Amino acid sequence: MKGQVDNSGRALVTVSVRSSEAAATREIQAWIDTGFNGDLVLPQQQIDDPELPHSGTAKAILADGSEVTLTTHTCLIDWFGEPRQLEVVANDGKYPLLGVGLLWGHDLSISYRTGEIEVV
Repeated sequence: MKGQVDNSGRALVTVSVRSSEAAATREIQAWIDTGFNGDLVLPQQQIDDPELPHSGTAKAILADGSEVTLTTHTCLIDWFGEPRQLEVVANDGKYPLLGVGLLWGHDLSISYRTGEIEVV
């Protein structure tokens, strides 16, 4: 999987998300967040658009130390050519976040010199 560093220094990769096996796939550009130990966070608008099924709630501790309760939703992503079911966290932010949960078992290389990202 390849990605790029944008002009703001964000490490971005494209993830294919869908609500079910039969649903259409939607491409989402996610910001790699190594401070997030879950799989994927999506802004509420991107949860509503493909109508991802609600699955519950999760408590989270934010970077500022505050604790919040967030809703969770089920989705499928195409991860290295295989469908993978995830519980995605919804938030009120602007950017999807790809966390360490999806990176376990892979190598992540980010070059801020060339702007290239590779996950293998």
